[in-house]
Amino acid sequence: AINKLGRFDSQNMSNTVWAYAKLGHQAPDLFEAVSVNAIDKLETFSSQEISMTIWSYAILEHKSPDLFEAISQRAMDKLDAFTPQAMANIVLAYAKLGYQTPDLFEAISQKAIRKLDTFTPQAMANTV
Repeated sequence: AINKLGRFDSQNMSNTVWAYAKLGHQAPDLFEAVSVNAIDKLETFSSQEISMTIWSYAILEHKSPDLFEAISQRAMDKLDAFTPQAMANIVLAYAKLGYQTPDLFEAISQKAIRKLDTFTPQAMANTV
């Protein structure tokens, strides 16, 4: 998969890291390669793909500061497209890996307040 990552679109990358995370299988070289490729293609990622990707890195506790920084900026640009669950996944991922992103957290908290009635109890718990 690493050799073919250049041909992967955002969905392929997101699904790949999600599958590894779901299985709990560590693949540091793959995750590093996805980080590099994802940063280059981040403009093409949907809100769901951003959420799934960042969640996958957090679940496997794979730190990738450059990817998390890039996603922080991209997520703020697309925040209106994020579901409550996607916002919760992002907050959970940054918190789990100890990344500070006050601007993104503030933007999510403001958006969450306006969408409060759409949050499930689980999404609410993961966001606060």
